[in-house]
Amino acid sequence: MKKLKIAVQKSGRLHDESLALLKDCGIYIDNGRDQLKASATNFPLEIYYLRNGDIPQYLKDGVVDCAIIGENILIEKGEGISIAGRLGFSKCRVSLAVPKTFKYTSIEDLNGKRIATSYPETTLNYLKEKGIEAELHIINGSVEIAPNIGLADAICDIVSSGSTLFKNNLKEVEVILKSEAVLAVSPNISEKSTEVLNKLQFRIKSVLQGRDSRYVLLNAPNDKIDDIIKILPGMKSPTLLPLAEEGWSSIHSVVNRDTFWEVIEELKEAGAEGILVCPIEKMIL
Repeated sequence: MKKLKIAVQKSGRLHDESLALLKDCGIYIDNGRDQLKASATNFPLEIYYLRNGDIPQYLKDGVVDCAIIGENILIEKGEGISIAGRLGFSKCRVSLAVPKTFKYTSIEDLNGKRIATSYPETTLNYLKEKGIEAELHIINGSVEIAPNIGLADAICDIVSSGSTLFKNNLKEVEVILKSEAVLAVSPNISEKSTEVLNKLQFRIKSVLQGRDSRYVLLNAPNDKIDDIIKILPGMKSPTLLPLAEEGWSSIHSVVNRDTFWEVIEELKEAGAEGILVCPIEKMIL
């Protein structure tokens, strides 16, 4: 079978989380230190380790078939590249920030100002949309230092926790876009590579659904079963098994991670007892 060529970030958090996802998909990479290309030992996959900002061009040129990349980079440099799926990790935002001493009331305060950024296209498009004219200074890396050295009045950069802004006496004033890791696909991917990509997407979907869910087992008196089942979303319907103790049953179901605690409280109020919660490694619907 033809090998699928996938690009991932060369280093950093996105790199680590991308490889962790592939590992959870049962794909093992035979990779030594400082290799720029490596093959999977048990799946038709070849990984290219690239600079995040270079990946969109590799996708456009068809050098790689797909990539795990930050959506923010794709928006900045990836025109014409489609997104096959969102992956739910490496979340961040692209934001405008100003010094804490800047008396900011609205976006109009940036009219005529100097803005340092590594995301000129994203910044320019946002400013145009808001009717703002500003002077852009394009910087690759360490954007947050620009106001402190007098190069700019504001910056536009990625923000995760906001700690870097805090350390540089900056405050976030406008969120331009929210981003996360995505699976991007080359417009030049071949039919045979698409077949392998579909197999990879199936595995990724199963892993992500498992990460987003929890398996719940509980005991309940039979006269409370109808009320409890109404609370549990399940996949199709909860599993119901009789207990050795007469008049009691065990109910098994799946609960979404984001609403888990609220559902548990409702179950307790409805009469559920002995609630056990287990992680789900994979979930195939």
